[in-house]
Amino acid sequence: MYREGAAEGIRGAVRWASVSRGGTPARVLPDGCLDLLWSSRAGLLVAGPDRTAHLSTGTAGERWVGLRLPPGVGPAVFGVPAHELRDLRVPLVDLWGRAVADLADRVDAARAAAEAAPAGVPPGVAGPARGLTAGSRAVAAVLEEVAVARLRAAGGPDPLGPRIAARLTAGGTVAATAAEVGLGARALHRRSQLLFGYGPKTLARILRMRRALDLAGTGVPLAEVAARTGYADQAHLTRDVTDLAGLPPTRLLTSI
Repeated sequence: MYREGAAEGIRGAVRWASVSRGGTPARVLPDGCLDLLWSSRAGLLVAGPDRTAHLSTGTAGERWVGLRLPPGVGPAVFGVPAHELRDLRVPLVDLWGRAVADLADRVDAARAAAEAAPAGVPPGVAGPARGLTAGSRAVAAVLEEVAVARLRAAGGPDPLGPRIAARLTAGGTVAATAAEVGLGARALHRRSQLLFGYGPKTLARILRMRRALDLAGTGVPLAEVAARTGYADQAHLTRDVTDLAGLPPTRLLTSI
């Protein structure tokens, strides 16, 4: 089971929760994001930006709650360049030290209080987030609170991050993106490594794949998806998605 809903305190962030079924690993596609995670088994973790699909394994019944930060925001929250976390799942204590013990206590207390309260969905909880358990909602709220506080203490995210990501998401070329944000090609590459974990070309491929899969998920034929999202043809779409996701789009769409 997987559920998600928009976060309130960080624009573009997403609260999500899932329960591991055990057996077949869950395929997590790259998206240019960093996640603050809580696991009922492993505790507090950070998921770095992936270049290719990550196969997430878990014991049956293991609960996960996460705050997915939009591209470019994670480094300001975690205090490290994104490329240092690329393709990694790292215990949060490795980044924040002793502060994690206090956060873990807050998470445990919030979850216990929520699970002990009468059943029901609090006012204002709407959409997919209504499917989260009370405990998951409480954990997600604590994760968001600490992320908002750290983001505020850092002075906010690098303002170029959202601009770069938005331009590439819209299908802009790397050269046009560099010109629009006022950086040379090398400077854009360095900034992208810091903010997203990889260079702008890789980020553009990942964001294009996400656009293509979202569009295909609405029933648009793959040939039309390829044309509308900037691929040369359907074969190009299939090759690129398979390279990044580990499966061709036809199989991905049937597994979602």
